[in-house]
Amino acid sequence: MTLDRTDALAALRRSALVRDDSGPSRIYRDATGNIYHSVTSILSATADKSGLEGWAKRQNAIYGPGAAEQDRTVAATRGTQAHSQAEYILKSANKIARQVANKRGSLRTDPHGLPHIPVPIFRWALAQAMPSVPAVSLSAKGFARSLTTWIASNVTQCHACEFSIHHPAGFAGTADGLISVDKHTLAEFDAPSALAGSPFIADWKTSNTKRSPEMMADYCLQAGAYSLGLEFLTGIQPAGAFIVVARRIGEPNVTFINRDQLVRAQDGYLERCRIFYEAIQGVGP
Repeated sequence: MTLDRTDALAALRRSALVRDDSGPSRIYRDATGNIYHSVTSILSATADKSGLEGWAKRQNAIYGPGAAEQDRTVAATRGTQAHSQAEYILKSANKIARQVANKRGSLRTDPHGLPHIPVPIFRWALAQAMPSVPAVSLSAKGFARSLTTWIASNVTQCHACEFSIHHPAGFAGTADGLISVDKHTLAEFDAPSALAGSPFIADWKTSNTKRSPEMMADYCLQAGAYSLGLEFLTGIQPAGAFIVVARRIGEPNVTFINRDQLVRAQDGYLERCRIFYEAIQGVGP
C-alpha cells in the first residue's frame, strides 16, 4: 500500500464505489463495473427470517394490515436520526479538537499509525459539540440521547466516522465509526487496560426491545465485515468492536467484541458471503 494509514483512512470518507438503490437491494459498482452487494443485504438474505415473519404476522393481526411495515419505517427513521446526531457530535468534536491540538502542537501519531489528540482535549471538544446537536423528532429523542450520552462518556478518539469500505469477497457498506475508549470503559467488559487508545469498530443501533441472540450474532458478523473492509483498504487491524444498541429510556445495551471474537466474526461473515453468492449465481463473487 503506497498511502500511509492516515491518508488511507481519510480516503474512506468518500466511497470509491457508485451506490445503486434501484433494485430489490442495495448494490455498489466500481469503475470497472464490478458489483458489490451491501453488507446488510447479504446478512438479511442469508438470515433465518422465521422469527421476524412471526412478529410481522402478530403485528398485522393485532393492529391491522400494514402495521408491521409502519413499525419498520418508524424504526428506520429514528435510527437514521440517532445516527445523524452521533455523526454530528463526533465530526464536530474532531474538528474542534484537531484545531486546538494543532495550535498547541500536541497532535501526535499513536502506535497504530493514527493521529492522536490528547484525551482531555477530545473530551472537552465533545462537550462543546453536544449543546449544538441538531434536534430530532420526539420518537427518536430518547434513542438519540441514549447513544450520544454513551459516546460523550466513553469515546476518547474518533479516528473515522461514517467511513466506506468494500472487499474482494463482494461486499461494501458504511461503518459508523472507528473509535478508541479509555481503560474504565474496557474494565466494564474485563478487557485489558492496555487496549485503551486502540482502534475499535463502532456500530450504532436502536431498539425498543431486547435484541434476540440471533440478531446480536448478525450484528457481530456485520462488525466483522467492516473490519475486513478496513483491513483490506488501510491495513488497520481493529482491536475489537463495540455494538451500542440505544434504548428509548436509560443506558444503551453495549456488546463488546475482542480481537479473537472479531476475527471469528470476519470468518463468519465470509461464510455468509459464500452462501449468498452461491444462491444468486451458483459461484463465488
